[in-house]
Amino acid sequence: MDLPFNLPGRFWRGNLHTHSDQSDGALSPADVAHRYRAAGYDFLAITDHFRARYGFPLTDTRPLRMTGFTTLLGAELHAPRTELSSEWHIIAVGLPLGFLPPGPGETGPMLARRARAAGAFIGMAHPAASLLTLADAESLDAAHSVEVYNALAARDDRADSWHRTDLLLARGHRLGAYAADDAHFQPQDPPGCAAWVQVRTESLEPDSLLAALKAGHYYASTGPELHDVQFSGGRVAVRCSPVSKVLLTGGVPGVEAIEGSVLTEGDLPVARFRPSGYCRVTIVDAAGQRAWTNPIPLSGRTAC
Repeated sequence: MDLPFNLPGRFWRGNLHTHSDQSDGALSPADVAHRYRAAGYDFLAITDHFRARYGFPLTDTRPLRMTGFTTLLGAELHAPRTELSSEWHIIAVGLPLGFLPPGPGETGPMLARRARAAGAFIGMAHPAASLLTLADAESLDAAHSVEVYNALAARDDRADSWHRTDLLLARGHRLGAYAADDAHFQPQDPPGCAAWVQVRTESLEPDSLLAALKAGHYYASTGPELHDVQFSGGRVAVRCSPVSKVLLTGGVPGVEAIEGSVLTEGDLPVARFRPSGYCRVTIVDAAGQRAWTNPIPLSGRTAC
């Protein structure tokens, strides 16, 4: 995965995991889109639960597109089973209308492969909240990315899935890292608009956004902004909105860190992470909100 910061175009803010009243959400698709548009988002994927009891909805949000705001078609796919749960939770963004429901005997990994073959970006939804084992996660070989932060799962203290993601990366799996709301807008839920991706493309066209997601040309955030990240000469240089920490981690224990009151840049060595083949940047602001790069490949074994 190439760092996106020098690519042509700009960053567009979007949410990849959202539900409407076409499955178990409280709001209509139009009302969901209005919420995100009013919050300054550029795009949205409504990913209703693709289950029989809802009629296997693939919510058509094309009529909600307008100048300055677009949508990607998608769904949250389910099939039996993982080691500790009766079903998988798989985000598929960019599905074609008419995508067929799971067939008899079709497992989660098989369903994800079919969705990817149909053109979708595949995300491993909330691994921590779903209690995915490492064996489960490794079997989902069609995944492009892992949902490393799920805002709804924060309610259950299982929002963060970086531990599972780092284990996968350290084993050489090529995966990106995205954050999402999983918003349902039910009374007991968080309000939404709390976790997102910033996708780098030259246009807001759905096909451009989808291609950029598949290429890993994005970063994830719950608040702060990454303005630039560059890897050169064994060091990673970061420019960002004001934060209190700039961290570099990877597939070995330990961290390189810079801490301060109002940091807007940092420069960190990557040497300790070379054995694992990758490193990644995290920034943390004064409120504890974070942003993350996708994994940065290092020389030798390629983990991303």
